[in-house]
Amino acid sequence: MMQSGKISVQTENIFPIIKKFLYSEQEIFLRELVSNAMDATTKIKTLSSRGEAKGELGHLMIEIIPNKEAKTLTISDRGLGMDAEEVNKYLNQVAFSSAQEFLDKYKDEANIIGHFGLGFYSAFMVANKVEVITKSYKENAEAVKWTCTGDTEFTIESAEKSDRGTDIVLHLSEDCLDYAESYKIEGLLEKFCKFLPFPIKLGTKKEKQKEGDVETEIEVDNIINNTNPIWKKNPTELTDDDYKKFYQELYPFSSEPLFWIHLNIDYPFNLTGVLYFPKIKNQFEIQKNKIHLYSNQVFVTDDVKEIVPEFLMLLHGVIDSPDIPLNVSRSYLQSDANVRKITSYITRKVAEKLHDLFKKDRTDFEKKWDDIGTFIKYGIISEEKFAEKANSFALLKNTKSEYKTIEEYKEKSKTLRRIKIINLQ
Repeated sequence: MMQSGKISVQTENIFPIIKKFLYSEQEIFLRELVSNAMDATTKIKTLSSRGEAKGELGHLMIEIIPNKEAKTLTISDRGLGMDAEEVNKYLNQVAFSSAQEFLDKYKDEANIIGHFGLGFYSAFMVANKVEVITKSYKENAEAVKWTCTGDTEFTIESAEKSDRGTDIVLHLSEDCLDYAESYKIEGLLEKFCKFLPFPIKLGTKKEKQKEGDVETEIEVDNIINNTNPIWKKNPTELTDDDYKKFYQELYPFSSEPLFWIHLNIDYPFNLTGVLYFPKIKNQFEIQKNKIHLYSNQVFVTDDVKEIVPEFLMLLHGVIDSPDIPLNVSRSYLQSDANVRKITSYITRKVAEKLHDLFKKDRTDFEKKWDDIGTFIKYGIISEEKFAEKANSFALLKNTKSEYKTIEEYKEKSKTLRRIKIINLQ
């Protein structure tokens, strides 16, 4: 007997599941909502460039507003906004992604972060009520307000909003009131949103301004992110000081790196980044969580063992790829063909960089050997493909502190044997 049909989903059970199991870490809600705001901003910029959105864009900025007294956290953008029909379409259908729909239409023109359509609902992990006040960029659009208290019922009504864009107001649960603290939000923005492509404002700060001999203190927007990180730039535009400065931005108070590799590939997968070789002083100091993985400039994780071979975990830096498959939480990587290709590419680029340094200036390479020797030896014994290349620049040090490659030692051994045989004769 054969039977077919549709699986029944009890919608009243959706929100408890979202609150408990959608993401591995509660704090990820902020990343998801800011990413949505970034997508809305990217969309309006794309439509404006095509002439489909009329008028001046103005300053494109995301604003985060924690309010201890009101027990709320607001994420506000000046993106393309929504009308009542779109609110009903995108907010009232779980996992219906406006980002995916936009990508399908403008796939070659917009770099959208979200695809799956569940990120918005992460708000209910920390809020017992969510309000969305939004106004579409479309001419004569009316602002609307969507309200939901974390169950399957909602209301949509008219609202007052002068400018296009969306304000998401989280009425925080009693056990999540720390998200109304500015210091808490700043820490999360630093972690998840430090390199997003549009400015993120969190209140204001005092800044000194000097005109002639007079120094005054003024209040300016507190922008917490670097909108144009070094890995998004062309290496030909950058100096050694630029790379060193970015390293200090990633790892304040660290010693200068020995050297670095700028990754940039768009086929057969998309990958950019900068990997740094730190000084390890001939100690086997495998410091994990020093390579940060981003997807379209959104922080995903610092646990990159599925992408980076263990011997390369000694490196520091950033990898950014929209092609790495992620599960719903974006916190665990899945091993598939793309990941294996990326791993192989990174290993090859590291080997090529070391080989180039060895060929270009062997004397300088030998000076760095005490810092990088352990790393290279570990790579040789653990990665066959790396070993194939590394055998040409791996060095051995004798009692006279002279450095020889493996092949050079082989040749020297042959020479010594011939000399010994001649002497015996």
